[in-house]
Amino acid sequence: MPKIPNVIKMIDHTNIERNAIEKDIIKTCQEAKTYGFRGVDVNPQWVGLVKKELKGTSIKVVVLIDPPMGLSHHSKRVEMCKQAKKDGADELDVVINVIDIKYERYDEVLADLKEICKILPTKVIIGSGYLTDEEIKKASEIVKKAGAFCVKTATEKDPLDHFELKEKARHLQMMAKAAPGLKIKASAKIKTLKDALMMVEAGADIIGTSSSVEIAKAYKASQKRKLK
Repeated sequence: MPKIPNVIKMIDHTNIERNAIEKDIIKTCQEAKTYGFRGVDVNPQWVGLVKKELKGTSIKVVVLIDPPMGLSHHSKRVEMCKQAKKDGADELDVVINVIDIKYERYDEVLADLKEICKILPTKVIIGSGYLTDEEIKKASEIVKKAGAFCVKTATEKDPLDHFELKEKARHLQMMAKAAPGLKIKASAKIKTLKDALMMVEAGADIIGTSSSVEIAKAYKASQKRKLK
């Protein structure tokens, strides 16, 4: 039986609910500390709280910037990223301007991302559910040129990202081929250990999910069964 990779260490534990309140974010941080997730991914207003809650750990503070389609003006996007850094973020998960990709405004996309990537280590969300295969490849190439360390499929709230996980896995493979050397992050609709392992098999280095605790429990149970 092949060894199951430790997906727990690959998870960015995500809480981007618009109606989340302080106690919800604190709970998310406590769960991350309990299970040892890679990071905690939140909306910008919670960065300071998450930084405080994760103090003394190696868990990364990750901030989601400009969902769902990256349509804010460039100056606003840069301002949001700089504020996130001031608030204590370790990484940015920034959405590419999907419309600019659709209209082949590649120079504008590259210039926008280049400036952002200088602010903090950056994962760029390409919104693969919105894109054709060729657009996925082109977006991934631009992300690499911009200086990001990771290209990511989607956000958990991406309204058009309802394709089957097998299709997402295919997208991951295309992204990895188009941007060799970059980390690959899979996100959206990853609910179970089986889902997460499918993403890892397709090439994902990082998993973004709000179902982190359920996945972690299933992983630990699988390891206990192996020891029996």
